[in-house]
Amino acid sequence: MKRPATVIATAFIAAFAASAQTTGQIEAFLTDSIDNGRQEILEQLANMPNIEVGKGVTFRPKNDSYEMTLRFRMQNMLGLHFDDRFGLSETEAQIKRLRLRFDGYIFSPKFVYSIQLGFSSYDAEPIPNGNMNLIRDAVVYFVPNSSWNIGFGQTKVKANRARVNSSSALQFVDRSIVNSEFGGDRDIGFFGEYYYGDHDSFALAAKASVTLGEGRNWNASEIAAGGFAYTGRIELYPFGRLHGKSEYIEGDLEYEETPKLMLGMGYTFNNKAQRVQGWKGAIISGGQTRDIGSYYADMVFKYRGFALTADYLGRHLFGQSAIIAPGQHIYTGSGLNVQGSYLFDSKWELAARNSTMFPDGEIQPLAGYSLWNQSTIGLTRYIIGHSLKVQLDVSYNYMKNAPVAPSDRWSIRFQVELGL
Repeated sequence: MKRPATVIATAFIAAFAASAQTTGQIEAFLTDSIDNGRQEILEQLANMPNIEVGKGVTFRPKNDSYEMTLRFRMQNMLGLHFDDRFGLSETEAQIKRLRLRFDGYIFSPKFVYSIQLGFSSYDAEPIPNGNMNLIRDAVVYFVPNSSWNIGFGQTKVKANRARVNSSSALQFVDRSIVNSEFGGDRDIGFFGEYYYGDHDSFALAAKASVTLGEGRNWNASEIAAGGFAYTGRIELYPFGRLHGKSEYIEGDLEYEETPKLMLGMGYTFNNKAQRVQGWKGAIISGGQTRDIGSYYADMVFKYRGFALTADYLGRHLFGQSAIIAPGQHIYTGSGLNVQGSYLFDSKWELAARNSTMFPDGEIQPLAGYSLWNQSTIGLTRYIIGHSLKVQLDVSYNYMKNAPVAPSDRWSIRFQVELGL
């Protein structure tokens, strides 16, 4: 028979051993739970939207089956216009642009899409045939590799540099008068691009498209009335491509360490165009059409904060009169735009632009001048690159042989750009 002390000691040892085993199990359970929880949290964090100012909010599932980047931007603008006696002739205050954009791929990174909607009155104004103008881009691309791609849908026609530039990447409040008249626009059709070379050696890009020819959201053209628009463009980079694709971003925000140059040329033949500017403008009256040819030549040079761009654009007809009916004509002629800038401390930029319009002799009486020159000086404060900036520019307009002085002889514009 065991003594009581021995029984108590044995029971205490057994209880301690059981307790130790239970404690070990509890500790193991807690450890597993913590590890699993940590792993789950890490997986959740890895699949959280990626947010970066200027590059949007990116969503991507675990299996990488698709990617979507959501972006928005707005331009709030105030403009004051003065006559030749410096009397206030017009005041404008508007949300110039308010846009929502979706970019990404679906199923595979080789199938890329881009959707952009515009909601301001400037963007959504109905087009001449009555269709709404909310959709700006809706295009899908097949991108087998970095050298080439093909696309179908509605987007910018790659015709001239100034038009392909995003309005969010301008160093002035808006594009030049030369681009407004002669530059390309969006259209729906097929697009193709080819790229050769890199940043360190000679490079080139070739771009082409076949589109409806009447501009964005036109939807349908009668076969007997309208043809197609055929566009080709080539770009040469003698010293290699610019960094960050800044051939289409104004100002040298990339601060190129070596000189970079782009030389571009393009041409569009718009067969049986139904609008006075081809892709833009009023409908040609009387059911008439015109075969419109548009030519483009441009260059970009950037080096250590200095940027210089030039654009020579023009429009001509093929054996047809530019005068359509009383009060309506097609603006034929050409325009030259030159602008230069310097970026100080990656924050402040001072820029100057000179734009000149040369209408053909036939339409000078209808245009109201034989030459129109606009000189602009701009100051930009970059806070987060082109994604958050404050801009101020002052323009002076001069029209030669104009019967009446322009009501906006002087223009002062202030704008805030904000984009995510």
